[in-house]
Amino acid sequence: MRRQVITGGVIVVISVASAAAYNIVQGRWFSAATSRSATQVETAASLSSPRAENQAEGPRAAAAGWPEPGGTTDPVPSAPQSATVAQAGARPLQAAPPAAAKPAIACANPNAMGVSRVVEIDTGGGPGFGSQHFKTYDFLRDHEVALTFDDGPWPSNTQAVLKALADQCLRATFFPIGKHATYHPEILKQVVAAGHTVGSHTWSHADLQATMKKGGQDAAIEEIEKGASAVRMMAGAPTAPFFRFPDLRHPPEMLTYLGGRNIASFSTDIDSFDFKIKKPEELTRSLIGKLNKLGKGIILMHDFQKGTSIALPQILGELQRNGFKVVHKVPKDMLTTIPQYDEAVLKENKLPTMSDNKPAESVVRTIGGQ
Repeated sequence: MRRQVITGGVIVVISVASAAAYNIVQGRWFSAATSRSATQVETAASLSSPRAENQAEGPRAAAAGWPEPGGTTDPVPSAPQSATVAQAGARPLQAAPPAAAKPAIACANPNAMGVSRVVEIDTGGGPGFGSQHFKTYDFLRDHEVALTFDDGPWPSNTQAVLKALADQCLRATFFPIGKHATYHPEILKQVVAAGHTVGSHTWSHADLQATMKKGGQDAAIEEIEKGASAVRMMAGAPTAPFFRFPDLRHPPEMLTYLGGRNIASFSTDIDSFDFKIKKPEELTRSLIGKLNKLGKGIILMHDFQKGTSIALPQILGELQRNGFKVVHKVPKDMLTTIPQYDEAVLKENKLPTMSDNKPAESVVRTIGGQ
């Protein structure tokens, strides 16, 4: 069963089968709202309790060791009770087959915020999100926020962020650095297993405008693609075609390139500046003040920053006290990496030893002292 919406001369076909993959079809028709630049289709149902809100995707199997270069697997969408399909691409949508339901991740906190809404992003054509740079696609309602974290994975800090989110039964979007992913793949796998969305943030956090001036477009493309390959390989699971430019510097040529790769660019509505504001109390006060003034937004934080990992429980508590709801972003399609960059990551990071796939505790163990 399909419904067609005509916007800007383009027929957008919405499949009930696609919606059913997210458990949002409950005998109700979609209510469509159109604008000149985007079509958003929402269900009439909404989550009514923290326990209902917390029905999200279960842990994904973490692949051991390095996967074969160039390999991807089928997307594994989450299974929320309610979702918004944000049609952000310029291409007509194709009906997607229904996906198998995944077990919910249990929430032990009856007073948790939970995820209020899940939005699916069609990344076809490389849409941009976040009003600091892109104003076309605003999928958030009043008093809704989307939580995003950059620069991980990083020991202790990322795990503390994951715990704070889990305590409130929330889901966020992470933009890891490729090199950091190769340093700490086990932490990145924890992010995936917790049901969060994982995008990418270049290979080395290079300023792509400076990279282009020094090495041309090919050098900037390598930064993007090696980062994406490294994150995908270290995650051991499908990742999202979501990208954030380092320092939010967006060379037009690279935006065009990402559009050709059907990768969405994410700027922000509210920058926490947590790389400058180190005191947790000051960070919380600054961020909540900005949010109360703007009323909603995509929030940029860093799971790399210790101050953020300490402040996050307080930040989430203030969000709840101020009546904000959290929206989780998931992709319509998963990222496909490019084999040559998969190979580049392998060559740069893997030395040819015979014991690479053994767990560390089986190679090195303490036999004396404490």
